[in-house]
Amino acid sequence: MTKEGFVAREKTIAAIDVGSSKIATLIATSNREGIITVTGVSTVPSRGIRKGQVVDIDEAVSAIGEGLEASERMAGFSISSAFVAIGGAHISSVNSRGVVAISGGENEISQEDVRRVVEEAQAVSIPSSREIIHVIPREFIVDSQEGIKDPVGMTGVRLEVETHIISGAATSIRNLVKCIQQVGIDIEDLVFSGMASSISTLTDTEKELGVALIDIGGGTTDVTLFVDGSIAHSVVIPIGGRNITNDLAIGLRTSLETAEKIKMALSDNDSTVISEGEKKEKKDDILDVSKLGITEDLGVLSRKTLTDGIIKPRLTEIFTLIGMEIKRSGFSGMLPSGLVMTGGAAETVGLQVVGKEVLRMAVRIAKPSGVTGLIDEILTPAYAASVGLLGYGEHTAKIEGMSIPIVRGIPLKGFLQKFVGWVKSIIS
Repeated sequence: MTKEGFVAREKTIAAIDVGSSKIATLIATSNREGIITVTGVSTVPSRGIRKGQVVDIDEAVSAIGEGLEASERMAGFSISSAFVAIGGAHISSVNSRGVVAISGGENEISQEDVRRVVEEAQAVSIPSSREIIHVIPREFIVDSQEGIKDPVGMTGVRLEVETHIISGAATSIRNLVKCIQQVGIDIEDLVFSGMASSISTLTDTEKELGVALIDIGGGTTDVTLFVDGSIAHSVVIPIGGRNITNDLAIGLRTSLETAEKIKMALSDNDSTVISEGEKKEKKDDILDVSKLGITEDLGVLSRKTLTDGIIKPRLTEIFTLIGMEIKRSGFSGMLPSGLVMTGGAAETVGLQVVGKEVLRMAVRIAKPSGVTGLIDEILTPAYAASVGLLGYGEHTAKIEGMSIPIVRGIPLKGFLQKFVGWVKSIIS
């Protein structure tokens, strides 16, 4: 097959998820059937990032660059642009309504009418220190007929739209954009990480019935509510899995690295981390730290003491905050599908049980889906946003009909920087 034929059949999609604990970079190809095949995967520890926001540009650029090089090496080719996830406690949302008169002949609604009504809904009072990331139509109303998803081609004299607007702090957005550009990558789109995770984890039925997607990362927790098939509320809580690790480190008077190993061991059902008491009831199990590569003398550790005494109180706090956000949104009685948990901390021991106890809702732990190829490493909750970005990239034309991201059209600065760097490497 010629190179031209290959290019015509497949397109390249890249995703960069800059999180509080890790930076994941995925490279994939998509064919005409929309099948996404992952060809490059890399994960590097986050540096210069705290609670989803850039706090040290040089450190962040270095870490992002490492991840990019590793994924490009695995894929066998370089990329010039990527879809980038954005999160952090600065993210907030508001629902807005827009109304316009139908301008077309015979009162037929056109794509231009849809664009005008969405722009009208976007004209909300937002401080100058904030920038809009997404304007997502929830439903259209044509002459008082509600629940319309796509009004184009219908007839009427009055078109209304209910939109969900997600915004973020301008400073945080620009710092993230700057970091991505400095590694020579153009941003195709900034995507709210909670929205990206929903693409790879939620079913259409869950979205239609009403569901709360909770993406628990290292430093933050994304709460995204879906009602009647569309996003109704988005917020980020500045607390995550790292807080659990900190609690273990303080309670056991040990290092964060050791606390993280113990947390992972508690969350793992593998019998290799259970000592001779593995045939006893679970409440009597003793954690054998000698098999975890821990050199510190921690004495005898009881699983029950660690889970009930240290981890459970922190999980209770997280779910209490989630419940407060759901109540504040006004959609608490419209989520029969319950909670769908994803993110790196979603597999924490006891999470499902505590979630059901605190919120009295069904709890499901979701892994991402919808991709093929090099997926052994990424089909875990920790990569929900990264895989979702690939899905967003594949269906970008379809999604852009429902979403009008503001941050787009980044100049070719990133590509030019990469080209100049390549030329210098040749002549040096």
